[in-house]
Amino acid sequence: MSYEQPSPPANLPTEIVDALNEATPEHLRDAASYAEALAEHKEREARLEEEADDTDVKERPDDLPDDVPAKATITIKEINDNRYYYWQWREGDSVTSKYKGPVNPDE
Repeated sequence: MSYEQPSPPANLPTEIVDALNEATPEHLRDAASYAEALAEHKEREARLEEEADDTDVKERPDDLPDDVPAKATITIKEINDNRYYYWQWREGDSVTSKYKGPVNPDE
């Protein structure tokens, strides 16, 4: 690891670079964790929106609960080092999730 201060990405706004340069190491680690989670959330939202725009609604899966729309997709969430399946779909501007079950480690 280099002892020189790293250079920020060229496309990162100056206000963000300045705020990060003034942050403590603990705040930087918290910001990195939050930024990663936020990026995943935004990517998932974009994917769900793109899928919602798809006019071809596939046949309803056999294991889809009655209260989950046919346009729902399955997402894997990791909680406390355990992985779980969730049905996920968009309702207006929000994304709704419903627990499906644990991920089988053999899959």
